[in-house]
Amino acid sequence: MEFKVSKELIHELEQLIQNKDDQQLEVLLNDLHHADVAEILDELDFDEATYIFKVLDSEKTAEILLELEDDLREKILSRLSPKEIAEELDELETNDAADIIAELSQSKKQEVISELQDVEHAKDIVDLLRYDEDTAGGIMHKELVKVNENWNVFTCIKQMRIQAENISRVHSIYVVDDEDRLLGRLSLKDLLTTSSKTPISEVYIKKLNWVNVDTEDVEVARIMQKYDLEAIPVTDEMGRLVGRITIDDIVDVIKDEATEDYQLAAGISQDVEADDSILELTKARLPWLVLALLGGFVSVKVLGLFGGAMINHGNLFFFTPLIAAMAGNVGVQSSAIIVQGLANDTLSGSLFNRLIKEVSLSLLNGVILATILFLGSHFLLNVEFIIGIIVTIALISVIIIASLIGTFVPILLDKFGIDPALATGPFITTSNDICGILIYFTIARLILGF
Repeated sequence: MEFKVSKELIHELEQLIQNKDDQQLEVLLNDLHHADVAEILDELDFDEATYIFKVLDSEKTAEILLELEDDLREKILSRLSPKEIAEELDELETNDAADIIAELSQSKKQEVISELQDVEHAKDIVDLLRYDEDTAGGIMHKELVKVNENWNVFTCIKQMRIQAENISRVHSIYVVDDEDRLLGRLSLKDLLTTSSKTPISEVYIKKLNWVNVDTEDVEVARIMQKYDLEAIPVTDEMGRLVGRITIDDIVDVIKDEATEDYQLAAGISQDVEADDSILELTKARLPWLVLALLGGFVSVKVLGLFGGAMINHGNLFFFTPLIAAMAGNVGVQSSAIIVQGLANDTLSGSLFNRLIKEVSLSLLNGVILATILFLGSHFLLNVEFIIGIIVTIALISVIIIASLIGTFVPILLDKFGIDPALATGPFITTSNDICGILIYFTIARLILGF
């Protein structure tokens, strides 16, 4: 059953903090999952959260630290001394420890690293800090189980027991040569069913998926998703095994990427949270709102070109919002499908085939929608027959053009190294609004001759 933070629990904790009843606080919180404790701390005020954090032992708080909201974690870290932070990091795996150190100031990083008790652990953390956070090297664990191809099964099991002591979960056993170059993986079943004197070189599996330290994290996620992997080894430029990436790290990557794409699609250009300052939220939202405003000015200018039609054909202007809205909606639908295909690497076939498919689909949708519009405008709104014809022709044309724009804009953005998720937001909506209005009144001018 999922844990829920209740008002009663928060009140009880506040009373215990006020009474400084540390023993009862530990009893109440130690049995809870670290993610649940982090959720509780987010509900308390900062001083109360810091008090609880210092009451619990470092093995518990180290895991809690990872689950806290970024702002609260930053504040708590500011209250802890370098030695106290180092005690927390000694309990964490290398990539988690490196993520936390990366949030500290440069001077405090050095102080914390110097306070780490485990020298090898400190070296591994420093090594991870060299890599960009959006690469395989930046999200990998240094902790892993590896065996040498020259060992026999008996030696292999003995060494695995030693290595596994510092690992929370063993996903795979990797096989390396004397230079630590990755050769393959070892099946636990084969290990258990093979004679203890059998050389590992005779039983290990040479075929395996791996990534380089510089591989982008989203590409790692795609590979692991495609091959349904729980973990994947990471090698350096010389093919040496340097780490592994586990599925929990990839879930975080997928979540962050989805959040970023959603914000871009909504016209938010920076990574922000709901509780960020007004200034930060304004900086993230304003650029695309300005773009939408400029697009609105262009739309007004386009309408001004056809101002003469207002005198003799005023009914035309009643359908302007409808045409613009349909253009924007169709463009967003088309671009969303393409962006999803680009993200999942599932787009197949040539651009010409994609063009034919989009034209066919939009033509079918356009004819159906235009028929509904024509009948509705004629029988419900009593619109002139010629105006109904203009609107239906324009609607079909607009749907086809908008779907093509929605298809090719994200592809072009991707070709130029720009996140295609931009194409599902105000950019595509505004451009299609302008195109829709222009097409509509151009068709009207050709038919009515104004």
